[in-house]
Amino acid sequence: MAKVTKSTKQWQEQLSPEAFQVTRNAGTERPFTGEYWNCFEEGIYHCICCGESLFDSETKFDAGCGWPSFNQVLESEKIVAVEDRSHGMVRTEVRCANCDAHLGHVFPDGPAPTGLRYCINSVAIKLEKQNLDSPDSEDQS
Repeated sequence: MAKVTKSTKQWQEQLSPEAFQVTRNAGTERPFTGEYWNCFEEGIYHCICCGESLFDSETKFDAGCGWPSFNQVLESEKIVAVEDRSHGMVRTEVRCANCDAHLGHVFPDGPAPTGLRYCINSVAIKLEKQNLDSPDSEDQS
């Protein structure tokens, strides 16, 4: 798949102001305010910028930090880890490998089996819900 690249103007037209600030300028939403921090519906979380599938709800857990937290990525090549020395700390930033969107950070204090906590901004992802009981999920042939 070809890497998604757009101009600043194109990203601003596509994204909400908050999503643009977080994903394109490495901002952070306030804890306990995002759409998904306390959401435990089944589905796949996709990058808000390019639609790449990133996290499965089965790996989501309540870390108590106020942001959606996952203990693993769908596929390791879907994210890129970058050293982040902002705010007087050394952290590992995670970005979408397909469009370079800032997603959040990963920390080594998560649950088994990985021991990782991907702390992700809600505005950087979009949940595609899986509801097997929905009439829309039945085969329409």
